[in-house]
Parts: sequence; C-alpha cells; structure tokens
Amino acid sequence: MDNPFQIITDAFAPQYQINLSIQGLDGSIMLTLSKAGRIIAKRMISAQQRNDPERLRRLVQSIQFGIAIEEGHSAVAILEAMTGGDNIKVPPPQSQGPAPSAVGI
Repeated sequence: MDNPFQIITDAFAPQYQINLSIQGLDGSIMLTLSKAGRIIAKRMISAQQRNDPERLRRLVQSIQFGIAIEEGHSAVAILEAMTGGDNIKVPPPQSQGPAPSAVGI
C-alpha cells in the first residue's frame, strides 16, 4: 500500500505548504494547505479515508476541485479534466471580463 502521507504531499507540493497534524485518538488528521502565509484549504481526514487508497484519492480530488473553483476555474472544465484521466492539468481560469451577452437567445 502506498504511504497516504506521501500521496497527499505529492498532490499538493510544491504549490502549497502542507501541514498534517494528529487530531484525535481515532487516528484522524488535519490537513492544512497554505500559500504565502494564507490558509488555502483545511480538511479533516479520518483514519478510514487515510487508509483506503480510493477514498483518499477522491478526497484529494475534492480538495483540488474546491481550490480550483475558488481560483476562478470553470467547474465543468475541471470535472472533465478529473474524469478524463490522471495527472491532467486544470485549465486556466476563465477571464474576469464582462459576461457574454444574451443576443440571439
């Protein structure tokens, strides 16, 4: 079995500073991702999630999805990239220009 801590580190480094801290006797850990002194994401990871490779993979994807949405990426494009295979780069954020007009509708 792969090391769950290495999987988490590989998914988010070097873009983010990664802090993993033990939260309880049940084996849960807190994942905190930060960048330039600002917390980007904070998630509790249960022992069950940490020890199940498929659940851990889905958790990592969920965190990546949330970060990408916060950064202004298209949810549809991200989902297409996530379901199209592993290691696909997230598309660039949509421009922050004016919304398209409704001409022709």
